[in-house]
Amino acid sequence: MAKKVKTIIKLQILGGQANPAPPVGPALGQHGLNIGDFTQKFNEATKEKNGVLLPVEITVFEDRTFDFKIKTPPASYLIKKAAKIEKGSGEAGRGAKIASITKKQVEEIAQEKMEDLNVANLDAASKIIEGTARSMGVEVK
Repeated sequence: MAKKVKTIIKLQILGGQANPAPPVGPALGQHGLNIGDFTQKFNEATKEKNGVLLPVEITVFEDRTFDFKIKTPPASYLIKKAAKIEKGSGEAGRGAKIASITKKQVEEIAQEKMEDLNVANLDAASKIIEGTARSMGVEVK
């Protein structure tokens, strides 16, 4: 018999650095989960991606057990890393370009994000990444 799902919690946690402090502790605690158990399993699963921002989807079951799925880092995080910038432009829509990345970098990011994007091919995935870059004020050359 399949377990009944109580809720799904979506968080973004640095790889290998989950701890009981907010946002992890309160989000899991309110559903009665063993926080130490989650942080230990998450850190073990993400130790090779230490310090990388990772979205995680935690499925909480009625019997207070859980299962989690780690997704690829957000496109904006990967774009900032490729462009070597701290944050996107606050004035992206007004033509203020703060950095640039190459088509090749866009393709690499699209390749990495493929499994989490709802697209059929790399071309479509690249267009999504280019759009995200533009909205951050990063030019694609």
